[in-house]
Amino acid sequence: MGRQFRWLWTAYAISAYGSGFGFGALPLIAVLVLDAGPAQVAALAAIGPALGALIALPLGPWVEFHRKRPVMIAMDLTRFAALLSIPVAYALGRLSFGQLLAVSAVVATARIAFGAAGGAYLKSLVRPGDLLVANARFESTTWSSIAIGPPLGGAAVGVFGPVVTVVADAVSYLLSALSLTAIGGHEEPPQRTGERRMRGGDLLDGWRHLFGHPGLRGLYLNQLLVSGLIMATEPLLAVLMLGELGFPPWQYGLAFAVPCAGGLIGSRLAPRAVARYGRHLILRTVGTLRAVWLIGLALVQPGPAGLATVIVVELAIVLGMSLYNPVLATYRLERTPRERVARTLAAWSIGSSAAIALLSALAGWLAQATGPRTAIMVAGVLILAGPLLLPRRLGRDRQGTAGSPTGEPASSHRSRLAEEKISSSARCTAPVTPEISSGTVETSIRRSWVDRGSARR
Repeated sequence: MGRQFRWLWTAYAISAYGSGFGFGALPLIAVLVLDAGPAQVAALAAIGPALGALIALPLGPWVEFHRKRPVMIAMDLTRFAALLSIPVAYALGRLSFGQLLAVSAVVATARIAFGAAGGAYLKSLVRPGDLLVANARFESTTWSSIAIGPPLGGAAVGVFGPVVTVVADAVSYLLSALSLTAIGGHEEPPQRTGERRMRGGDLLDGWRHLFGHPGLRGLYLNQLLVSGLIMATEPLLAVLMLGELGFPPWQYGLAFAVPCAGGLIGSRLAPRAVARYGRHLILRTVGTLRAVWLIGLALVQPGPAGLATVIVVELAIVLGMSLYNPVLATYRLERTPRERVARTLAAWSIGSSAAIALLSALAGWLAQATGPRTAIMVAGVLILAGPLLLPRRLGRDRQGTAGSPTGEPASSHRSRLAEEKISSSARCTAPVTPEISSGTVETSIRRSWVDRGSARR
């Protein structure tokens, strides 16, 4: 896919591994350095990202009408400066809990803006037929960083102290900015029709597109519910395993590190699965299967059998998500017009962050009242409604992606191409004016992490 894509992938990989290495660093510093209590740690986990999502609300339209690579570099440098302020304040003896909240909000804001700009920027780097492969590569990088980064970061904290992982995470953003600079080339500024000033309606354009498109509407609502409930159960599972069931911390870490191998497998299978079975079948089938396993975490018992249960359930969830996410990301950006990409991605990320915060708060309240096992059971039952939100039909694309462009099986696609080739001589005698619409296939970058990866970061 070219040298420029390799530099973009390198930038993403460096920052992903840096974030994996520094995973959980801010709560750890709050506890070990500032003696923060459970309420403060919970506030740090919820308030910072919530403020970041609120601040990022006007950034979608702003990113839309600016060149994307400079925005990405600026967001990387912003995260570098924000994170680096923590070790500086720690060395000067002036670190405070308010600063941790501010850094958390700034990092969350920059992450949303970076993802919105990156989705639009990749359109000029990757051919439509390579879009799913590109998304699968980003997905595999996300899961490998989650598998490798946190264990290494935990070991580094034990040897060098809690601030060292923040330094490494900050430096990763600086190296990411340098990699983006190395892409080179000239990026044309976006052309905006009508008024040059941002209007209030621009803030909602992303959601208008998501809810106005029949396929995207169902996928978006499904993602809010399923990803929100999966993320909401993670702290509950930590309380259940480390508290009530008495698992040692290394076994708890193992229960989440081993299933990440499923992320590598699923992301590698995504292009082949779409070429063989079609995009619609993958989204419907895998989108359903990834939601049925969560209830199994409520059945965990002490001992090796309980540890094996967690690993198997998490492996099934991760395998489904890593296969589903690249296909979802490809369809989402194919169905988004070029002039709305950044606003749509920003709206998607803001909504996901808000859903995770809300569902996590509700799950924590329920766990406080009834216990973590009951709360996990309720989440496992509620998530079964997620497949009902998946769209029954996705429609047909006008151009192709990743082997089987319209999501149809490869054999049908080849037959259709043969028919088109027979009549091509007749068609080429008349000029063709391409129709520009929300169904036009355009290349894009994934966010997620989002979904799942983004939420974890």
